[in-house]
Amino acid sequence: METFNDVISGNSLVLVDFFATWCGPCKMMAPVFHTVADELNGEVDFFSVDVDENPGLAAANKVFSVPTLILYKNGVEASRSVGAISKYDLLDFIEKIK
Repeated sequence: METFNDVISGNSLVLVDFFATWCGPCKMMAPVFHTVADELNGEVDFFSVDVDENPGLAAANKVFSVPTLILYKNGVEASRSVGAISKYDLLDFIEKIK
């Protein structure tokens, strides 16, 4: 079983969506996240983390609000976005780091 650090460590970009099932903006963000994941299939790895099921992981990554998107490059946080964003803003967010 892979750990979170195994997932984010590597040569590929990894985008992690920290969310909560009760969060309205998270529900708005979910289809955007999945659409962009489909469009960038293979270019970026996409993962979701439920902060209620993984509070230690959220705390370790300093996630205090949801949704929080963290883009990791080579195991290190490269960029962070807090709050729901549009598909085009998400694509731009990723493109700045690629």
